Amino acid sequence: MEEKLDRLFHLKERGTTVKTEVLAGLTTFVTAAYVLAVNPSVMSATGMDSGAIFTATALVCFLGTLVMALLTNYPFVLVPSMGLNAYFAYTVVLGMGFSWEVALAAIFLEGVVFAAVSLTSLRDKIFNAIPLNLKYAISAGIGLFITIIGLKNSGLVVSSSATLVSVFSFSGSMADGTFSTAGISVVLFCMGLVITGVLMARNVKGNILLGILITWALGIVCELCGLYVPDAAAGYASLLPDFSNGLAVPSLAPTFMKMDFSHIADLGFLVVSFAFLLTSMFDTVGSLIGLGAKAKLLDDEGNMPGVGRAMGAESVATMIAGALGNSATCCSVECAAGIAEGGRTGLMAITTGVLFLLSMFLSPIFLAIPSFATAPALVIVGSLMASSVLSVDFDDPTESIPAFLCLVGMPFCYSIVEGISLGVISYVCINLLCGKRGKISPMMYVLAVVFILKYVLI
Repeated sequence: MEEKLDRLFHLKERGTTVKTEVLAGLTTFVTAAYVLAVNPSVMSATGMDSGAIFTATALVCFLGTLVMALLTNYPFVLVPSMGLNAYFAYTVVLGMGFSWEVALAAIFLEGVVFAAVSLTSLRDKIFNAIPLNLKYAISAGIGLFITIIGLKNSGLVVSSSATLVSVFSFSGSMADGTFSTAGISVVLFCMGLVITGVLMARNVKGNILLGILITWALGIVCELCGLYVPDAAAGYASLLPDFSNGLAVPSLAPTFMKMDFSHIADLGFLVVSFAFLLTSMFDTVGSLIGLGAKAKLLDDEGNMPGVGRAMGAESVATMIAGALGNSATCCSVECAAGIAEGGRTGLMAITTGVLFLLSMFLSPIFLAIPSFATAPALVIVGSLMASSVLSVDFDDPTESIPAFLCLVGMPFCYSIVEGISLGVISYVCINLLCGKRGKISPMMYVLAVVFILKYVLI
């Protein structure tokens, strides 16, 4: 069996083993499984059936990731985008007034156009046009983006009307009686961060996954001892798996093939589809660059062989999502957790995809893992990816300033696409005004114009 898997996934060639890939896949699943809970919550705000969305989410993750693994043999997992689902629900449906059926049609159309782009040389031109220093910045920026997601999910970093963000107040938590929920969650996160860091420093195999499981176990102990008191209304569920509803899989019928193309000729519909396309395309490009660099899949010039197949897989996954009743997909940045565990091939991705499929039947177990347990993994992985910034040429302002804007744009704007946008526009403008036109490829001019139009039209 190992020999067959080696021939199929080229394990020895990439310096990995079946055990490493499976463990990396499990780690990626545990860190990315929150989409199974978050996505239905966001999408159901449109009136869609939350049970159907849960089933669709699991199926999209499985099918999309399977396509990615078989087409590319890369350790990348496709999941519904946590940014595009919010755009779908709160902007397109609740804000612009489109029905969710029409919004699903826009998702499907975006996938078709994305597939067409993936079949042309345009895909490689877009990927290869981005300068090497920007690619390093994208990788590091994704690391910071993952970190801010982890800190936010842990509860340690909170919003502030005065300073945008602030640190969690333990004294305030004890004063208002929320320490048994929010306070203890932050404490457990801090403990998990230290535990995971120590395991990693000691080179313990499976350190990230062990850190997640140990932190979860500590939370269960706290709940059993009364230190952690579940409060579902406040967003703090029980840490114990709930099998009260059995293992039945929710029906997909309420959302399956419900796309409404009656508005396909409307300008508003086309603008919405374009917004989905633009975000998906550059979210995918950014993730492929960042994760590919971390997995050492880029060549000496910073290009990734087979990037067209990866983008094609993304487009197929998005079409599947529209048909099943879900938001557009993206390459999950949580793949970085599995890559940090040594995942290098499609076997890691398939492992994660199969676990997403099984989650339909064992959702009480997977959904019981709290965000404060997975947050330390995101922070640790973020620190690993941020090391790419050391490769940026900070001696040349025409390279370092755009790279820096790209780097900080991702966490501060809470979007991979916005970071890439700031980096590309500033790179073209600074180098053009400095008389360094030779450094700017024709595609970079096109990308800069597209990003500027995005801000004007969307």
